[in-house]
Amino acid sequence: MIITEPIATEDERDCSHPTRFKAKKIGFLGPSGTFTEEAASKLKGELVPFESIVDVLDAVDRGKVDWGVVPIENSIEGPVGMTLDLMAHEYDLKIRNEITLPVSHNLLVNHGADTDSITTVYSHIQALSQCRKFLDDLKVVVHATPSTSAAAELVQGRIDTAAVGTTRAASIYGLKVAAMDIQDYENNVTRFVVLDQVDHPRTGKDKTSIVLFLKEDKPGGLYGILGEFAMKDVNLTKIESRPSKEKLGSYIFFIDFEGHRDDPVIKNIINIIKIKVDYIKILGSYPTEGADLHSYG
Repeated sequence: MIITEPIATEDERDCSHPTRFKAKKIGFLGPSGTFTEEAASKLKGELVPFESIVDVLDAVDRGKVDWGVVPIENSIEGPVGMTLDLMAHEYDLKIRNEITLPVSHNLLVNHGADTDSITTVYSHIQALSQCRKFLDDLKVVVHATPSTSAAAELVQGRIDTAAVGTTRAASIYGLKVAAMDIQDYENNVTRFVVLDQVDHPRTGKDKTSIVLFLKEDKPGGLYGILGEFAMKDVNLTKIESRPSKEKLGSYIFFIDFEGHRDDPVIKNIINIIKIKVDYIKILGSYPTEGADLHSYG
């Protein structure tokens, strides 16, 4: 997890300045008891829950909160499509930081119930997907909810119904943990991004995320883009595609690579790529995982 300290202005470095100790408002996918809340709690500030990912992005965009924390990728299920699509098509926000969090799912039931009495399970679609084998063996009907905590709240008082969620959600909503660590794979990690209206200043240990759309579908089109990074010895850390939402078989590409958009080499690569693509958007530059940096103030 990388959480870094913002660069203070000269006035803010003066302890008498009124904004010096102003607490940040941090929006997250709520309600309380979600994994996103746990990730957001790594930051210093006032946590503000929202009902959906789009609500979090909208709050950052409108200035209702300073930062927004949303999931973007899971080690088992891959990308969180809604987050990527909203960042690519709907909002001009920037990734300021990233947080990775080990995820452990639990089956939550009401007191007096057990696994044999459960016929229906609710949770976020990603959580249900990550616990597919366990739920199949349980022979239950599954239903998706906006968040894991929303599922825990929904099943209160229903003996034949359970939720997949956190132990904190069980405590909040008066449930008990009927089974722990029910995810299909042990190495279950979710990557969250901290969104802002601006990205992070250069630290010397940075990565950048972009999204692009090729001008035309032709052999070697994507290779011509990726080759620019290879020629400049810039390491790509991730590449994935999503439907462009324009026509069947048309895709946009999300690419993460080492370096900051203000680095001369990265600036040069992006300028070259701009000529070769129909659309490119910088989603943000931010510190890499493992950088030796301080927590947000």
